[in-house]
Amino acid sequence: MVRGPQRPVTTDIREQTGLGELYMRSLVRAQLRLSLTVLAATAVVLCGLPLAFLLVPATQTVHVWRIPLPWLVLGAAVYPVVLAAARYYVRQAERLEREFVALVERQ
Repeated sequence: MVRGPQRPVTTDIREQTGLGELYMRSLVRAQLRLSLTVLAATAVVLCGLPLAFLLVPATQTVHVWRIPLPWLVLGAAVYPVVLAAARYYVRQAERLEREFVALVERQ
């Protein structure tokens, strides 16, 4: 089988051909899946905390440095969770982009 000259995938992406759109759509879909996963996990944790404090009444009587435990957790301990989720998202998004670039350059 004789093949004609091959075009680089970057040309397909730049010229927005069907193949280029397919590559870009796969990248966008992977990033969307990642963002929805991180969003859902973060929402479960952050929305679950007030629910846990409501369902476990003993937590309402616990004080740390004269501050009620629910206030302390919801007012301060939430930020490291959000920071960890953001850091995870950025690292995974960069990994997806590196894989995409490697795939495009390999073609």
